[in-house]
Amino acid sequence: MHRVVALVRPVQSTFELGCAVEVFGTCRDGVPQYYEFEVCAERPGQVPTSAGYAITVTRGLAELSRADTVLIPGWSPVEAPLSAEVRRALLRAHDRGARLVTICSGVFALARTGLLDGRSATTHWARAAQLAREFPRVRVEPDVLYVDHGDVATSAGAGAGIDLCLHLVRQDHGAAHAALVARHMVMPPHREGGQAQFAPPQLPVDALDGLLDWAGERLETPLSVGDMAAYLSISPRTLARRFADRLGTSPGAWLLARRVAEARTLLEDTDLPVEAIAVRVGLTSSVNLRRRFRAHLGTTPGAYRRAFRVA
Repeated sequence: MHRVVALVRPVQSTFELGCAVEVFGTCRDGVPQYYEFEVCAERPGQVPTSAGYAITVTRGLAELSRADTVLIPGWSPVEAPLSAEVRRALLRAHDRGARLVTICSGVFALARTGLLDGRSATTHWARAAQLAREFPRVRVEPDVLYVDHGDVATSAGAGAGIDLCLHLVRQDHGAAHAALVARHMVMPPHREGGQAQFAPPQLPVDALDGLLDWAGERLETPLSVGDMAAYLSISPRTLARRFADRLGTSPGAWLLARRVAEARTLLEDTDLPVEAIAVRVGLTSSVNLRRRFRAHLGTTPGAYRRAFRVA
């Protein structure tokens, strides 16, 4: 029996803990139970939760010494330090061969052990910049659902924690068993870790004398970098330099990202066919839109619409 131990702390997210419970700790008729699930805390007793009630945790850090998988289901506030006792217990568990797994903000606790130094990791898109800033030795991947290195694994926002947990079940006991668990949870059986988090597109403040607004209103035209440079009466090389200085990207990359962002909006808010959307945002064909969409978001326009269509 594989022993999964979740390390909780005040104030504990009930949803993130629930993700782990649903995958590893819930007995279901007709589903073989391969995991034993426990919860521990640095200080056993009443642990407040984000839902306003407290949970009773009877087990302490000693449980980590008997875990095959140690799971940190969030860490709130993310600035909270890691005590010497918790850090020592996590490092000992890792040295013993336990797998260390985080959901969403739990990565901040794991990063404080040093085990993510020189490695890639992820978290919720809204916390990715903070993670990169506080832990410069960690290679933050802000656009993926989860990252699994075998001995350590991290996931994005809370929902992606379910994807990571199902991925671990698939690694431990095969795709058929993971699909069976997912079916009982009424979840998609498999989402690749490299799929995008679907963070809302961030449109920069127009610091280029109105160029960004001007270009955004003309996406369905065959707009080129040369056209954009001509609007400001500068050369394409000067335009590229200004984009790099002010936006950290190139004019062509910005224009493509803006087209994809507009396509996302149309997929969410309208019933327009994919071909019509491709033309409206200046990507000319559904084939080109699908190719660009997959490159930017790791999915197809059709799958994105099914997930995010606003009724």
